[in-house]
Amino acid sequence: MNDRGSARSTGTHVRPTVVVVSGLSGAGKSQVLHALEDLGFFCVDNLPTLLAPQAVTLCERGGMALVALGIDVRVRAFLGEFGNVLQQLESGGQRDLHVLFLDASDETLLRRFSESRRPHPLSSEGSEGALAVLDGVRVERERLAPLRASATRIIDTTNTSVHELRRIVIAHFGPASGGVGRMVTRIVSFGFKYGAPVDADIVLDVRFLDNPYFVPELRPMTGLDEPTSRYVLASPETQEFMIRARALLEYVIPKYEREGKSYLTIAIGCTGGRHRSVAIADALARELLPSSATPVAVVHRDVARGQLSTAPPSPALLTDEGAQDERSSVLELKGVSSPPPAPAVREDGPPAEPMARPKASGGRS
Repeated sequence: MNDRGSARSTGTHVRPTVVVVSGLSGAGKSQVLHALEDLGFFCVDNLPTLLAPQAVTLCERGGMALVALGIDVRVRAFLGEFGNVLQQLESGGQRDLHVLFLDASDETLLRRFSESRRPHPLSSEGSEGALAVLDGVRVERERLAPLRASATRIIDTTNTSVHELRRIVIAHFGPASGGVGRMVTRIVSFGFKYGAPVDADIVLDVRFLDNPYFVPELRPMTGLDEPTSRYVLASPETQEFMIRARALLEYVIPKYEREGKSYLTIAIGCTGGRHRSVAIADALARELLPSSATPVAVVHRDVARGQLSTAPPSPALLTDEGAQDERSSVLELKGVSSPPPAPAVREDGPPAEPMARPKASGGRS
């Protein structure tokens, strides 16, 4: 459950919200309920109308302040009591009550039933055991007319895709409506040598910045240490990057939230994930947190990888400072460059000549 739905149990006063979703079969009622469920609503579909007030009361006792009820023509025996039920659901103004009615043109509904190959809910009421789809739509419109008249919002989905309908619902009941945002923003530092995070929505590559790895006193440290962080952030290129990255993120984060994302992962990558990406991820989080309406978490995925040993280097491996720098460069590049293999040496003579490749047989002896 999101922050809006759970605030009631934490002591924050949240006014209960009840959304009644109805409409013509094939107009998108199920998609609306799915979108509301993703926003933290407790959804009940095809509930008998007379049971709706009791169901909402039980949900409130259980700490669920956001409830959505799906009501359609299948509960037609109770539709006559719908006006009284709405008054009970509103509870004298103590609850925020919304009635959504989904509608679409007859041609659109006919096409959708044809594409899904589903029978119309009223298909068993015809004189010969089955009504045509358009006949079922006509009867359904007549039976749902009182409910449509009570709707607080009518949504015509004739020219609306599933994704557009979801955006409409989120704009009306989600963070864009002024409620508490539920999207969690994660800033993840990582090393490209270990692979980019598979769940990253945005990846920013900072390998173009000066690398503290090649500063001897900073190499054993990480971007969490103040000397390394100061070295990275003091660079003019870093300062320019921070200005542009912050402007980008301040623009796109609300857009992702508007789309109904639950998590947004921003990945900051350098070569090893220990210096540049760590310092910049922390700095970005500090700058975004005051202006962000969503929680911001920082994760340093690879900061503990590739820690250098404190033991002195072996003379056989490092004979001078130049050899040490060369070995460091190889490690920095993840070993993409390696010396050629030494030629084979025979015990009783000079190095062996490479074996000649046998000639391919041409089919003649």
